[in-house]
Order: sequence, then structure tokens, then C-alpha cells
Amino acid sequence: MRSEQSALIQLHTAVLLFGGTALFSKLIGLSALDITVYRTAIAFIALVCLLKFQGKAIALNHKKDYGIAIILGIVVGLHWVTYFAGMQLAGIATGIIAFFTYPVITVFLEPFFNKQKLKSKDIISAITVLFGIYLLVPEASLGNDVTLGIITGVFSGLLFALRNLLQKQYFSSYGGPQTMLYQTIVACLMLCAFVDVGPTDLPEQDIWLLLLAGIIFTAAPHALFASSLRFLSATTAGLISCLQPLYGTVLAFMLLSEQPNMMTLIGGLLVVSAACFETWSITRKKA
Repeated sequence: MRSEQSALIQLHTAVLLFGGTALFSKLIGLSALDITVYRTAIAFIALVCLLKFQGKAIALNHKKDYGIAIILGIVVGLHWVTYFAGMQLAGIATGIIAFFTYPVITVFLEPFFNKQKLKSKDIISAITVLFGIYLLVPEASLGNDVTLGIITGVFSGLLFALRNLLQKQYFSSYGGPQTMLYQTIVACLMLCAFVDVGPTDLPEQDIWLLLLAGIIFTAAPHALFASSLRFLSATTAGLISCLQPLYGTVLAFMLLSEQPNMMTLIGGLLVVSAACFETWSITRKKA
């Protein structure tokens, strides 16, 4: 019982930190790509130290797994760039809601992996999400930063869903920290050639924020999330993960004074409700 309570605390802490990650898109005065490069480099170092401390293996079991790790790293690198870009353009609340379309996107991508047919409930969830996103969009123009941010956020959700499905299909034998270790270094190496602000030109404040983002808001939550799954069901983990937009929105309100309007709240409620329903449906079938 005590182990389950401890796991719940770990899981909520991980989801809270995941939600707080979005804040760095506004707190750090760098482009989304620069934030991603420095964050992944710092997270990689932190994960190496964590695995060494835990006495766990760093090397992968098979040579072919390195090829899969490279593909996953490319996808997750593009996901993180578009994730931060979406927040910078649309704001934390709107951007994180747009990103959280990924559970429903996952349902539509999954048939390509397991050859299952879509069900009517999945179509209803998709319509609900589309209506929720429609309520978020201020105008149908790519010249509007919020609209462009929403599109970018949804694309980030698509990449995240693809990463999750690929990881589940080809990389599920590895733990969370080991998996993220390779994804962070691949993402960093892939994007580092395009960095605008070099390491020696980083403002001191941004250096501290990047360290915070890489260690506390990247390496730590992935380790906590993986640890919590030892004692909690996939259903519990999936549903609690749906609190991420709420945590992100509350933190943005408290720390950045971002106040979502009524249409954002209604649209967000529709998107997150559909995400919770699809997460519950998927994990219930596996339980």
C-alpha cells in the first residue's frame, strides 16, 4: 500500500514537471531550436550520471537497436522544437492543449502498426478534438501567431504520438532513462549545427534556466515516471498524465500571469476530455 502511495506521488510529480516544461519556452530568451539543443545536452549528461549511479547498463542489447534509437531521436528532436515553438507562438495554455491532441492522433496512427480497425467512438473523439481546436483558433490565417502556434502544437503532438508508437513497437525492452538517454543525444547532435546562440554567448540567467529544464524538468520526470509504473497500472498512469495541460496552465497563470479566455478553457476541456477517454479506453484493453 505504501509503495503504491509513493508511486502515485512520483507519478504526479513527474506529470507536474512535464507540464512545467512548457514554461521554459517563455522564460528562456532563446529560439525553440536553441532551447531544445541545450536542454537535450544537459538531460543527456544527467541521464548518464543517473544510470551510472543506479548501476544500470548504458549500452544497448543489439546493434540494430542503435538504428532504432537514431530514428526515435530524430522524431523526438523535431517534436521538442515544435513543442517549444508552439508555446512561444500561441501561449502556454493554448499550445499545451494543441499538443495534447496526441492521444487521439495515436488512435488514428495505431492501425498502421497493429492492423486494427477504427471504431465509431474513435471517430467521435476525433470530432470532439477538432471542435475543441476550432474553438482555440482566433482566425483562419497563418499570419496569426496563435493560429500558427496551434498548428505547430498539433504537429508536435503528431510527432510525439509517432515516437510513442515506434518506441512501443521496437524499443519497449528498455527502461525510461536508458531510452531517453539515446533520444536526447541524437536530438542534440541532429540540431546543434543550427544553433543561433553559442555556449559562450549564453546569458547567465538562461544557463541556469537551461540546467533547470534539462535536469529537473527532463531527466527527473522521466526517471520518476518509469519508476512509478512498477507499482501502478497503465490506466492510472495514462489518466493522471492527462492532468499535464491543467498543471501547465495553472503554472503559467501563477508564474507568467497568462490567463486563458473562456473559449480556450472550453476548447481545452473538450480536447483533454477526449484525450482522457481515449487513454482510458486504450489502457483498459491492455489491463
